[in-house]
Amino acid sequence: MDDRQVLDEAATRDVLTGTAFTHDGDRLVATYETGDFLGAVRLLDRVAEVAEVMQHHPDVRLGYGRITFELWSHDVGGVTPRDLRLAERIEELAAY
Repeated sequence: MDDRQVLDEAATRDVLTGTAFTHDGDRLVATYETGDFLGAVRLLDRVAEVAEVMQHHPDVRLGYGRITFELWSHDVGGVTPRDLRLAERIEELAAY
């Protein structure tokens, strides 16, 4: 599958089932409850390392005990296979 191919909700459903991520318009969105601020920062730190390796970076909202990730490929204006791969990695890291 082409990494620049924009995926609709039907194309992402199977991968996202059972995860915190939802396909919301032109992006994937997930919020994780971490219990405290430091837990959210630690999750962000782990995700940042992976995002750098993948060269694909989420938008992030950080708060006390909560962190939200928004994923979409700005270059094509929607969700692509790159976003799905990053969502899967974030989900793995959040379970750690």
